[in-house]
Amino acid sequence: MGPAEVGWRAARAARAAAEPLARTPGDRRLVGGSADWSALLAAFRSGAGRPALLTRARAERIAAGDPARVERVLAAADRARAGRFAFLGHPEIELGREIDWHRDGPSGVRWPVAAGSRIDHRSGPADPKWTWELNRLQHLPWLAEAWLVTGEEAYAEAALAHLESWTAASPPYVGLAWRGGFEAGVRAISVALALQGLRDAPALTVERYRAAVRALWAMARRAWVERSLHSSANNHLVGELAGIAAVAVSHPELAAARRFEARAYRRLAREGARQVLADGAGAERTFAYQVFTGDLLLVAAALRRSVGRPVPRGILAALRRGAGYMAALLGDGDPAPRDGDDDDGFAVRLDADERRDPRGHLGAVAALTGDPAARRAGHLDLTARWLLGEAGERAWSATSPGPPAAPFVAPAGGLVVLREPGRRVTMDAGPLGYLAIAAHGHADALSVTMAVDGRDLVGDPGPGSYFARPDLRAAHRSTRAHATVTVDGLDQSVSGGPFLWTGHARARLLAADPAAGWAVAEHDGYLRLEDPVRHRRHLLMADHGGALVVDWLEAAGDHDHVTSWPLAPDLAIEPDEDGWRGLRDGAPALLIAAAATGALEPWAIRGDGDTVLGWWSEALEARRPAWLVGHRLRARGPAAVATLLLPAGGAAPSASVAVEVGGSALVVRHEAGGEAGEVEIALDRPWEPPTVRRLVAAGEER
Repeated sequence: MGPAEVGWRAARAARAAAEPLARTPGDRRLVGGSADWSALLAAFRSGAGRPALLTRARAERIAAGDPARVERVLAAADRARAGRFAFLGHPEIELGREIDWHRDGPSGVRWPVAAGSRIDHRSGPADPKWTWELNRLQHLPWLAEAWLVTGEEAYAEAALAHLESWTAASPPYVGLAWRGGFEAGVRAISVALALQGLRDAPALTVERYRAAVRALWAMARRAWVERSLHSSANNHLVGELAGIAAVAVSHPELAAARRFEARAYRRLAREGARQVLADGAGAERTFAYQVFTGDLLLVAAALRRSVGRPVPRGILAALRRGAGYMAALLGDGDPAPRDGDDDDGFAVRLDADERRDPRGHLGAVAALTGDPAARRAGHLDLTARWLLGEAGERAWSATSPGPPAAPFVAPAGGLVVLREPGRRVTMDAGPLGYLAIAAHGHADALSVTMAVDGRDLVGDPGPGSYFARPDLRAAHRSTRAHATVTVDGLDQSVSGGPFLWTGHARARLLAADPAAGWAVAEHDGYLRLEDPVRHRRHLLMADHGGALVVDWLEAAGDHDHVTSWPLAPDLAIEPDEDGWRGLRDGAPALLIAAAATGALEPWAIRGDGDTVLGWWSEALEARRPAWLVGHRLRARGPAAVATLLLPAGGAAPSASVAVEVGGSALVVRHEAGGEAGEVEIALDRPWEPPTVRRLVAAGEER
């Protein structure tokens, strides 16, 4: 951190120590002089000059067009009305109709009812994430949707009663829910949109409207005053600004509305340029947070468009760039990539999916911007239909899908994507994360993934934990857990805490030709060792359909090199002559064969409690055992390891690999499925394309 950031953090800490428990202006100052709340409620109900996203007309259209999804929302609303909530990887917990908003559901521990800025969430009595999720009030839009679709007043009453209960229990700025600006910003989106949907509800009384507007003003103010700056200005800043935008556009009666709106949209456009890189990759180097950030921008854009004001070009450009990148990654049926952190966050919950579907985000971008790549890879879900309405559906129908996904390189994001029909192979040669702390990045430089026919074979182990399990947090961020090489048991980057990297491994892409199916990259994370090690990785698609991964480890002394391959949790394994065979439903799915310039020692871990390795986390705070396999090479001086990842497709092919170093050339011979080949790599000119030769396979006549 530089001096400016140190000063900013010190000033924030001093302000927190002195902050009173409540600071909300009087009504006249709040609404610009007129404090006639009956008149203000009447103006709100008229809808003049305000967004119209959750309306009865849209509800009728959506219920007729997508009844199955609407039924799921109604079921979710019924659970929320009964006080039943499920967040993160925890099972559903019943809080009852009288909700204690300060309680952690899984543990039953109650967070202090104190100034939010004084609560230490990192060393508190429980994991704060579950309580934060509850206090985001993202179930309120479900209840508003249910009221609009069914006309049953019980849904509207439940939504407004929950909001009334929450404002009484958590006045500004009391409780964990007010810890920082991010939670206030994300919560403001849900409350503002739900209130729109409830504008005609008899249960929306003058007093309830007044309390809701006052709470929304406090959320917007908190989001602005406590906005994330310097090395913390990641997706949190976008969430804070989007919440401010939602309040300002939805409630023009607020005296601060115009100022809030101008600030929010100007900075959202700027953050769109910063957090969505020139090639469309997310700056945080995590696909899940890129979708989340994109959804926040999307909500802000939909609100602005709904009131007939132009959406800043920077926001639209960021959405298009990000959609192009995501669509190229997702292809026509590939699973969503898993890289870096993922906390299952939603910008707003208008659908009842347990996890945000990135194809739903792409569908909304296509409906907003007419982007053909997003149109090809996306679909219209309830989120898109509610946010963009009939105009969005017309735009979707009028947009022609773009061409099929092709191999590509994202140079700014550092991602290589190689493709063959039904297969996607990626290599990460990008930054560790965003800004100085790289909070959501993992030490996974040069990691490789493989998906075949829409299912992962080699992937990322997922987020694991944030606060509840420090050991799991460390393991899932570690190099050893990812499909790359660990040297001497150390992570490539140096951790300074669960959301802080003090030393960043810098990866760089040396050369790539995605159409020809090869790339080479390296990182400097192990140059910090007393005897420095440079890790360079070549990735090639072979004629037999496998991916050949060649690791060159340049060093002078003795080192321990460990390759890791995290396998999808539905794969079983059995030893093979040169490695491992992965089985899915008893049939061969993947063959891993390896060779090196020295003797290799195979290893495998599944669900280990001591190292906390061999786990697959599909949701934060949830995990299941999964095989983590690889090889260990103890070598002195430079060393090479070659690994063939061969999809088996239900057959039982054999495969072999051999490695030889002669002078400045590294030669790898490989054979699989009756196809044999040789790859020659110039060690002194690694940026040059490798020389690839087809050989006669064993037993094949010349």
